[in-house]
Amino acid sequence: MSTILEMRDITKEFPGVKALDRVNLSVKTGEIHALVGENGAGKSTLMKVLSGVYPHGTYDGEIVFDGEVQSFRTIRDSEAVGIAIIHQELALVPLLSVAENIFLGNERAAGGIIDWRQTERRAAELLERVGLNESPKTPVGDLGLGKQQLVEIAKALSKDVRLLILDEPTSSLNEQDSEKLLSLLKEFRRQGVTSILISHKLNEISQVADTITVLRDGSTVSRLDCSGGISEDDIIRDMVGRALDDRFPPREPTFTEEVALEVVNWTVHHPIDADRIVVRDVSFHVRKGEVLGIAGLMGAGRTELAMSLFGRSYGRDISGSAKINGQPVDLSSVRRAINAGLAYATEDRKTYGLVLEDTIRRNISMAKLDAVADGMVLNRARETEVAERYRERLNIKSSSIEQETVNLSGGNQQKVVLSKWLFADPDILILDEPTRGIDVGAKFEIYTVIRDLAKQGKAIVVISSEMPELLGITDRLYVMNEGRFVGEMPTHEASQEKIMARIIKTGERVT
Repeated sequence: MSTILEMRDITKEFPGVKALDRVNLSVKTGEIHALVGENGAGKSTLMKVLSGVYPHGTYDGEIVFDGEVQSFRTIRDSEAVGIAIIHQELALVPLLSVAENIFLGNERAAGGIIDWRQTERRAAELLERVGLNESPKTPVGDLGLGKQQLVEIAKALSKDVRLLILDEPTSSLNEQDSEKLLSLLKEFRRQGVTSILISHKLNEISQVADTITVLRDGSTVSRLDCSGGISEDDIIRDMVGRALDDRFPPREPTFTEEVALEVVNWTVHHPIDADRIVVRDVSFHVRKGEVLGIAGLMGAGRTELAMSLFGRSYGRDISGSAKINGQPVDLSSVRRAINAGLAYATEDRKTYGLVLEDTIRRNISMAKLDAVADGMVLNRARETEVAERYRERLNIKSSSIEQETVNLSGGNQQKVVLSKWLFADPDILILDEPTRGIDVGAKFEIYTVIRDLAKQGKAIVVISSEMPELLGITDRLYVMNEGRFVGEMPTHEASQEKIMARIIKTGERVT
């Protein structure tokens, strides 16, 4: 098998940080090559060098593609030779349709006039290929995060791809859609298309990868041949530099019988289609010191429920009632929800969780400015002390607290979001996909934070598409499907099979 790509001694520096230090990567034609490492190891930076996001001249080293030395100065340069990248950060225009986004910059046109019939027909074919059952005319802004990820994949497939780079492509997908994507990568392999897969889901890596390159702290650590099989423990050891005996920290139930949050008959209508109910008559409670999980497939209504509770950030014609610590509360605005003791860490950290162009320091203090101010004047020294404390507590890898969050890895950005809400000191913390796109080491750190918060008597609600995660860190589970809660069980009695059985059973009844 010939070599399609070699990256030799790639070094890339940012102010105060050496992101890549003489990294080497060799990829064979037609293979699925996995690139793994902890958050901040340099995986995404390396792929941005390869794809021309970081142009030739801004890094040291050499890129050889298909036997020729390349000097990509733009993304178009790399696309011209058959390299396409799907970034972890979505790059879609919400107000444009799915079809318009797929062919943006690559329009189906003749004589300067767009052929809309061909555009929508080809878009429909690509959507079917990635398993997305949506009209090509649907505005992208009306789709959830997971479906938007599939549009990004369809967009990459619309080009004449020889090397497809996927940066955390399944991070927003449920298990079924992830399996479809992995099957698609296997089909690409049979067709001779080469793929580079960046993922923190090691079970996926073990399932599809032919070769694995491990990065740690900006350097190449190892290259693993998967032909004879490889264990996740071997990958983890190279990633973190030590064996990780347990994926979840040891914990004992710490909840009391005191109810921290009670929600009754909560109903939410779609913000655009007023006749569509996305959350239907949901009632639930979470106790002090309890970690409550909400399981369900993509589109079940979990995020819509969480956002509507947090100051009616989503939806319209919202009805139902909520009590915190036994007292009725007004959750009609984000500020009122925060003042009532509720916090929500969003699944979409880049859009709703952070001000990317601002510093770590300012992002951490943002939700509770009155705690770092003297009257109406911000106390910079106090704000700095708080930011440094949480930077150390959550092990945020950065040059300083003055680093802009846009330059952090995805996992470290997530830690900044969590720091912001921990500093706000809520009674109830809703965590929506808290470990999406985060490596196993960082996940363990976040699980430990969740456990410690529960020990302090905080009520934690965890929404996650990773069932092993829910089974590993929660005390009790609700199962959600089609906007309803369709099951409840103590976690020690739960299993992936039982959760899926509840979803399938109620889905059949609905249809």
